[in-house]
Amino acid sequence: MHKVSELGFWPRIAAQTGWTILFFTSAGCHSCRIWRRLLGEYEAQQTDLQVWEIDAGIEMGITREFEVYHLPALFLFRDGQYQRPIQVEARLDALGKWLDSQAAMPPEELP
Repeated sequence: MHKVSELGFWPRIAAQTGWTILFFTSAGCHSCRIWRRLLGEYEAQQTDLQVWEIDAGIEMGITREFEVYHLPALFLFRDGQYQRPIQVEARLDALGKWLDSQAAMPPEELP
């Protein structure tokens, strides 16, 4: 899992290949700790997926840009293009099935 900031975020994400999960989190968020562990496990099992973590309490600009109102918030990118928000149970099998179902889906517009 890579901690990223809003500084240079857009050029950096545009240059990515494969899948990227953008994970908005906060230090005091219990659900975020559960997702951090799950995403770390999932990322370790994948070859074409990266997880980028953004501290929503520090990186307020990009947090507002993505219209994050609750934590954790997860968003999917593929080959640098925004795909959609991730809304799935915090279970490895549920996340894997959901991501598999997104393979043929076209990109969406940013929130």
